[in-house]
Amino acid sequence: MTIKLGDRVPAGVLTEFIATETEGCSLGPNAFKVEEQVKGKKIAVFAVPGAFTPACSNQHVPGYLQNLDALKAKGVQEVWCVAVNDPFVMGAWAKDQGAVGKIRFMADGSGIWTKALGLELDLTQKGLGVRSQRYSMLLDDGVVKQLNLEGGGQLEVSTAEKLLDQI
Repeated sequence: MTIKLGDRVPAGVLTEFIATETEGCSLGPNAFKVEEQVKGKKIAVFAVPGAFTPACSNQHVPGYLQNLDALKAKGVQEVWCVAVNDPFVMGAWAKDQGAVGKIRFMADGSGIWTKALGLELDLTQKGLGVRSQRYSMLLDDGVVKQLNLEGGGQLEVSTAEKLLDQI
């Protein structure tokens, strides 16, 4: 079953590569419970089929970086990029994109949370395994207020600009 407007996001664990050790967060991969991270926050989430892929690296992430201040001006407290990749890849990609400390690059290494959302994309025939569909959503205290699901191979409705227009 696919998540829809008004639903609460499922519980789950996402992993974020922490590049600078702080109190409570060690250097390297740190696991975070989704239900704790979304509590009381307005979060823009966008998901991509894979890190370092052309559309994701050249358009999707840069769009959210360019619109970060505008999103925050509309009350968004955090922006998450979610992909079915491991936290080391996501950490390297965040660094490559100049997004460390700006966008949280959340790894769903085995796709468990993505499957719980009903938003997995089976690319096994292309040698890529099970990934995430491309989408964006606005969460308010863990409840889906906007959901923009892309058609196959497109990048039109899940952009930062589209989500900004919906807030």
